[in-house]
Amino acid sequence: MMTNQSTVFPEIEKTIKNLDLATISEERKAILRPLLDIVQSKVSGGQEIRINFICTHNSRRSHLSQVWAQTLAAYFNINKVTCYSGGTEGTALFPMVAETLKKQGFEILQLSDTNNSVYAIKYAENELPVIGFSKKLDDDFNPKSAFIAIMTCDSANEACPFVPGAEKRIPIMFEDPKAFDNTPQQAQKYIERSEQIATEMYYIFSQIKA
Repeated sequence: MMTNQSTVFPEIEKTIKNLDLATISEERKAILRPLLDIVQSKVSGGQEIRINFICTHNSRRSHLSQVWAQTLAAYFNINKVTCYSGGTEGTALFPMVAETLKKQGFEILQLSDTNNSVYAIKYAENELPVIGFSKKLDDDFNPKSAFIAIMTCDSANEACPFVPGAEKRIPIMFEDPKAFDNTPQQAQKYIERSEQIATEMYYIFSQIKA
């Protein structure tokens, strides 16, 4: 297991330390294993690791996955990792995603206020922020080749049986918190989904050996 040498913001570290790996079932670990294995293979070979998290609208789950994967790779001092996100279509990063990450300790700066606002999502003082906005998976902001495609929702998984440029395509689906939009449970359900994604990314990156 790699040593934690990265300093994330204190509130994020508190969130990370409260994650419960016991919530990950053996069945779920089997779903996560292909991503763990390819990351380990690339770390062992000293290769760049590019991960593109793909959902239908690139508005919720794919962004949470991108942010937490980038954060936890840094937390465990796993270098050469760059995380991206995209959709089968572009819409907008749903504001509750930014609010949820802010509650969990991230510094959020809204860089533009449009139909598809752009956010800088910062997890540590000395690391580049994740730039969050909705885009198609083949947008120029994303890699064109030599990346791992992670399908985070059923519809994107079905719509994209083949992802151009991806060296590996892995389905890791999450339930959509959108189902609780405009309900009293909305904020809590977004926190729960973010925590699940964080826990699973922690499980993956905590097991990578240098």
